Amino acid sequence: MANSTALLDALKRELRARKVTYARVAEHLQLSEASVKRLFAQNDLSLPRIDATCALLGIEFTDLAAAAVARTNVISQMTLEQEQELVEDPKLMLVACAVLSYWTMDHILAHYDLTRAECIELLARLDRLKLIELQPNNRYRLRTSAAFRWIPDGPFQQQFRKYAQMDYFQSHFNGENELMVQVFGSLAAPSRAALLARLKNVAHEFTEMNQQDGPLPLQEKSSMTLVLAVRPWEPRNLRALRRKAKR
Repeated sequence: MANSTALLDALKRELRARKVTYARVAEHLQLSEASVKRLFAQNDLSLPRIDATCALLGIEFTDLAAAAVARTNVISQMTLEQEQELVEDPKLMLVACAVLSYWTMDHILAHYDLTRAECIELLARLDRLKLIELQPNNRYRLRTSAAFRWIPDGPFQQQFRKYAQMDYFQSHFNGENELMVQVFGSLAAPSRAALLARLKNVAHEFTEMNQQDGPLPLQEKSSMTLVLAVRPWEPRNLRALRRKAKR
């Protein structure tokens, strides 16, 4: 049997496929829309409510469980060797980022200077790397889970820091669809844990929105890069002013 997270992920996919809104689910469950959004975001919908939502969708709970199990052959992280192969080939990295954004092969060819033969070969390599499942007519299915993350300090993150980080932050972040917030404070252990959980939920919601908007025409979307970071840190110039411990 699939676990609760897999069940809820499958349920979200069914809601999107049938264009059933959270507002309609809330009305059916006799809850507020905000409560339903929070329950889905926190993967905290009880089994009776999952069953009731299945009834709203006209599907059996067993069908939902089967759909969740069918999606268990996914990855939440690549191996070190797989990431290394990606970053060593800029074209392969390009196509990997495109498929993670749900671009079709036609979208990739229209946007980037690749031949059809090159693109097919690159998609085949991503299939061998288990990032996608290549299907007939050069279509594909992503094999990444909603919890997919790059290896911490792995080849991709090292590449980002080396080549893209400065380019990314060369912005005033005051334009349309831009935001950068810097907040300093001191948090106790429970607050730190709660903050990390909420940031993970934001990343999860971004992934869900990416999946939901995947079928839309390319001209209706914009490539977005979300960077979330938090760590115990103090600027170097402030650390230098710390009072020295008395001996």
